[in-house]
Amino acid sequence: MAYASHNSTAPLSLVARFTEILDQARESYAAWRVYRKTCAELSSLSARDLDDLGIGRGEIRRIAMDAAYGQAR
Repeated sequence: MAYASHNSTAPLSLVARFTEILDQARESYAAWRVYRKTCAELSSLSARDLDDLGIGRGEIRRIAMDAAYGQAR
């Protein structure tokens, strides 16, 4: 026995699409702010403080990316 199913969603209205775009923009901006704040805070630490945390200066951007966007990125 075989069957076919067709699942489709109705196209989003213009207002719904615009709202979705705005939501994505807000999420992206919030993640960018986390990235920038993390970079700024870690960059302001002395070499001794970073060494105490086990962080090299070259790792700051990667750590900030992980904080803002998660490990998968």
